[in-house]
Amino acid sequence: MLSILMITFLALLFLGCPIAVGMCFSSFVALFAGNTTVPLTVVPQRMFVTIDSFSMMAIPLFILAGELMNSAGITRRIVNFCSALVGHIRGGLAHVNIMASMLFAGISGAAAADSASLGSMLIPAMIEDGYDADFSVAVTATSSTIGPIIPPAL
Repeated sequence: MLSILMITFLALLFLGCPIAVGMCFSSFVALFAGNTTVPLTVVPQRMFVTIDSFSMMAIPLFILAGELMNSAGITRRIVNFCSALVGHIRGGLAHVNIMASMLFAGISGAAAADSASLGSMLIPAMIEDGYDADFSVAVTATSSTIGPIIPPAL
């Protein structure tokens, strides 16, 4: 059954199917092709139980909080403050990205909100300033992981 699952998943990936669709479709193929006696009513129950957790519910709400801070101008003020502190250093915008993530983590405590709000503003600014797009995304993604470490993290 595991081989059917992996072969179907890898075949769908090589055909260019999105990962989430490939995971779902290969799971159903393995469920129907395998010799299991699992009733089909268990599938939606397991799917709901998996997403019925506080952590999974908090992610969209933290992203909403980040977008609200972005639209209220709090994110711009944080970036301006960090730019005044470390913007003059060589590679200053990357340093600003990291420092803004630290300050934003102290406010929200969530990596998802950090990357959603700061990333939408700083990645285009870094690309415009001459940074490589891959480097800009990597700095934003890694600096947003500071959020769960700095209090008031969950």
